[in-house]
Amino acid sequence: MDKRFVLFLVLSVIVLVVSQKLFPPARQTRSATSTAQSADSTRKVASDTTHRLAQPDTSMAVRSRTAASADSAARKSAAVRAGASAAEAAAVPVAPAETVTVTTPKVVYQFSTLGAMPIGVNTREYKALAPGGGTVQLVRAGSPLYRYDLIRAPGDTLHFDRVPFTVDSSALHAGGAGSLTFRGTSGSSAIAITYTFAPDSYVVRVKGQVQGGPGGQAMLMTMPTGLHSAEKDTADDEHHFAYVLKPAHDSPNSIDFRKLDTAVAQVEHGPLTWVATKSKYFVVGLLTDTTGTPFSGAVLRGVPHGKEIATKASATAIQPLGANGEFAFELYAGPQEWRRLVAVGRDFDEVNPYGGVFKGVIQPFSTVIMRVLLWMRAHLKLSYGWVLIVFGVAVRIVLWPLNQSAMRAQLKLQRIQPELQALQKKYKTQPDKQQAEMMKLYKEHGMSPFSPLAGCLPMLIPMPVLYALYYVFLNTIEFRGVPFLWMADISQKDPYYILPIVMGISMFVLSWIGLRAGPANQQAKTMAYIMPVFMTVLFYRFAAGLNLYYAVQNIAALPQQWLIAKERAKAAPAAAVTGPASGSPSGSAGSAGPAG
Repeated sequence: MDKRFVLFLVLSVIVLVVSQKLFPPARQTRSATSTAQSADSTRKVASDTTHRLAQPDTSMAVRSRTAASADSAARKSAAVRAGASAAEAAAVPVAPAETVTVTTPKVVYQFSTLGAMPIGVNTREYKALAPGGGTVQLVRAGSPLYRYDLIRAPGDTLHFDRVPFTVDSSALHAGGAGSLTFRGTSGSSAIAITYTFAPDSYVVRVKGQVQGGPGGQAMLMTMPTGLHSAEKDTADDEHHFAYVLKPAHDSPNSIDFRKLDTAVAQVEHGPLTWVATKSKYFVVGLLTDTTGTPFSGAVLRGVPHGKEIATKASATAIQPLGANGEFAFELYAGPQEWRRLVAVGRDFDEVNPYGGVFKGVIQPFSTVIMRVLLWMRAHLKLSYGWVLIVFGVAVRIVLWPLNQSAMRAQLKLQRIQPELQALQKKYKTQPDKQQAEMMKLYKEHGMSPFSPLAGCLPMLIPMPVLYALYYVFLNTIEFRGVPFLWMADISQKDPYYILPIVMGISMFVLSWIGLRAGPANQQAKTMAYIMPVFMTVLFYRFAAGLNLYYAVQNIAALPQQWLIAKERAKAAPAAAVTGPASGSPSGSAGSAGPAG
């Protein structure tokens, strides 16, 4: 099996998988009205379904609810919700909202006294790469991070964004440690919500309780309709917008905004461990504690967007209230730093699943690669650009013995290829005799029928690493904004396309060395010219770090390829002399094709 042909097939799959990522459709602007109507409709659908999703036997209740019923409720709800909001505004005098700011070493949080909800999250350690600079603000202007609604009975919903709260900051200490408590009343219901902060963390513990009044069935937490993009390439960032849900007994499920139906609400059945909104590098997640009450479900809906990138959607998580009207969860609002997500637990590090349809194969490689790269960065004290160079060379050194064995196996196979073809022709009408003679020939040369496969498989080992690195560079915030040499950001494409060209040239040189001392092979020669051009065109828009790694891989492989070419050149004359004397059908059994 020719290595280049296998590589061509594998890379063809890459083209199919990433083509839509490389060439996203044009963007357009949508009105805020359609977004608000979609969000209200989604909250109403969640309200209508809560009396089933929030029952103690949630599994039976959820199974009884269908997407059709959710759609029916959604169609009835938009006008009802709009009218209800107007009625509330007219009937209930609302105090002016005040903003409460909590500053920790990692984040600056802002809360509104109207609704006791977070309305601002500013990550202090990450710079905005978009024009205007500053630090990364996760919340879009005029939109809360999330908001609360209390479902008291079917058709009876208390909207917290109409309830004024007072603030108790007596338990909040310097440096952002401690807690902040909001208290409010609505009719005969007393509401308390407490946020507890940790100085060196992006996790906020949220506990609430509703006492008195008509009681309640569940809390609805309406997620962000999308995060504020602080990236230089805003379109690429928005292309990664998605909701991710983690079922209690299954792997996380990522749902892109563009895949959500704008007309039919999508009901995700619980129990759910967490629900998150993510961009390319940042995430807002609501996580239930392993010993607490899981979310009983979530309702998602798209926002009409035509043929553009979907930048907005609507999602509501549902958590049943406890016996005393309490609810609790954890809020993570910050970067997708791999180590921090792992520390959060509950498989939150899979909020950005690597590998797409190949997740089962790619995710383990991605995990290993992230551990190795982070370890190298911490211990070698090098920038990530140099870490990738060291990593690329190290991979080649580790694979050197395996590749050496594979290349020599290919040499052996090429030497006996004329004899194999002669046997196949001689015993064409005698399959059993042909098989026996071929087995005898393999045995004489210390080989087996599986030797061709064994020679090809080692060549494919670096491919999962390359795939994994592609996904790592696609979403890993550790590489975001990291400069190296002439590049301002190795997570973006090379602005001068130097690395893709170097990668293509090094690949051609590698192929040219592999063709030396071998017989004329038109297929191998054609691939030697086509593949470098194909790879250069494919990779020119990929992350500069990925091109750097692949170019280093090719350059590091040159010595080994050169040594094998010399070995083949030495073996070719001897084979040419001994071949006819041994009765070789071709008279030149040692003539071989390319080793690489």
